[in-house]
Amino acid sequence: MLRAVTGGLVVDGTGSAPRPGTVLVERGRISAVLPSTEPVSGAEVIDATGNIVAPGFIDLHSHADFSLGSSPAAESQLAQGVTTLVAGNCGWSPFPVTDLEALKAGTAFLGAQHEWSWTDAAGFAATVEPAVNLALQVGHCTLRIAAMGSARRAPSADELRLMQDLLRSAADQGAVGFSTGLIYAPGAYASPDEVAALVATAAECGLLYSTHIRNEGAGLLDALDEAIAAARPGGARLEISHLKAVGKSNHGLVTAALERLDAVTDLDLGWDAYPYTATSTTLTTRLPTWALADWPTVVEGQSDAHRGAPAAGRPDAERSAPAGDQPGREGAAPAVRPTRSGLLDRLADPAERRRIADALRADVLLSPETVVIASLPPGRYEDCRGLSLAEIAQRDGVDAAEIVLRILESHEAAVSVVNHAMREEDVTTVLEHPRTAIASDGWIMDATGPGHPHPRNFGTFPRVLGHYARDRGIFTLAEAIRRMTSLPASRLGWSDRGVIKPGAIADLVVLDPHHIADKSTYDDPWQLSIGVHHVLVAGEPALTAGVPTGRRAGRVIA
Repeated sequence: MLRAVTGGLVVDGTGSAPRPGTVLVERGRISAVLPSTEPVSGAEVIDATGNIVAPGFIDLHSHADFSLGSSPAAESQLAQGVTTLVAGNCGWSPFPVTDLEALKAGTAFLGAQHEWSWTDAAGFAATVEPAVNLALQVGHCTLRIAAMGSARRAPSADELRLMQDLLRSAADQGAVGFSTGLIYAPGAYASPDEVAALVATAAECGLLYSTHIRNEGAGLLDALDEAIAAARPGGARLEISHLKAVGKSNHGLVTAALERLDAVTDLDLGWDAYPYTATSTTLTTRLPTWALADWPTVVEGQSDAHRGAPAAGRPDAERSAPAGDQPGREGAAPAVRPTRSGLLDRLADPAERRRIADALRADVLLSPETVVIASLPPGRYEDCRGLSLAEIAQRDGVDAAEIVLRILESHEAAVSVVNHAMREEDVTTVLEHPRTAIASDGWIMDATGPGHPHPRNFGTFPRVLGHYARDRGIFTLAEAIRRMTSLPASRLGWSDRGVIKPGAIADLVVLDPHHIADKSTYDDPWQLSIGVHHVLVAGEPALTAGVPTGRRAGRVIA
């Protein structure tokens, strides 16, 4: 069927100024871009009069691989104009699977509603039938769990080779990237050498390397240097995930970070950001990372040499334990087996619980007033969604350290939080940089649901177009759209997405530039954005007059 998107101004995704035109679509691709807005004979017309016609938005940093399978309609994404989600970020992906229970425990904070019927990337991809496109990355934390569980030590030579082999297999099956999340256990236990070895394998496979760096606070610049050093030997394409400076004492550090990144001329380097002053992650990131390792029971007749000492350094959310401080023998298997949950077992042990609480009390960056419960499974504190740790602690008559432990143990440690830890000036500084791609770091696909999630799930792209481009004027509308389309597409080497040109995939959005806006707030997050009228995915209407059509034209992009 021939479709004609006509009557509007075409913003082609390259940063060029809007111009009148008609976009013709046939068999899933753009067949022509006409300078006229006159009716096209024999075509189904999509009226864009008074609106902007743009490429569908590409979210370079999403966790949709943990939600799109159970919420394939992707209503929250279509309302923003998003047509492609790049998932597998921050070191977590739902594949490969060798120890299902360990992987489910590690990713519980993402609230996945999976059937978990696969073991690899191809098996996972075969289960997804979404309304939008999905591109997959393979996560370092998941690789580590597959090869060595949650052990807090360096991998043996055999374990490292297994991780590399699993990474190559995922690439062969269509993964487009490799990611690390170096504040999350077990990825936080990796040394720079381990990360570099895996990044070299990713580069060998032609994958993007996306990294949630090891420190987003006082150690931000050193963490950027580590990421750059990991990418250099193999010449990997490097993407710094959600660039920011966290913690009041670190506000302003993004200026030096951008200068550091701009100075790199020998790498294909980019970064992304979301337009909010709060982060969202798991409550376990407030703990010292040694508390999250497997707490092994000794196998009869063997030693507990691998058990290790507590990590040094401040136990805040923007750090990790020193990696490799309890390395195993080269090529040797661990001498211990893990229990069901290192953290929950530690919390049940009075001495270990005191150690964790003492570490939290020594953490000047715990900031209980700024950490708000977003979601958690049923249990003692399920009525506390939307409340800060300080408010809950006051209600229970205990300090912040104790309330963190109570909430975690009452909800199987599967607790997500929103942390108000950044400042607006820094967000603006990062967004203004011409190399910053827009990304959400979200994962909620539904229009309604439980919990108190971060508004970035519902409003990232309209917020940039409305608040930052139209209302504040920090860049033009055409430039904002470039940051959401051709720029993220270029990071993945896609030349037929993120642009309006003949031959490109017909992922398109029609939006009202005067009224597009985010409606989701921290206090009332479950609100869809407004101003997106039509969305086409591979030429098929996914949203018409603001209403989802129910069509499933999305696919897993290899």
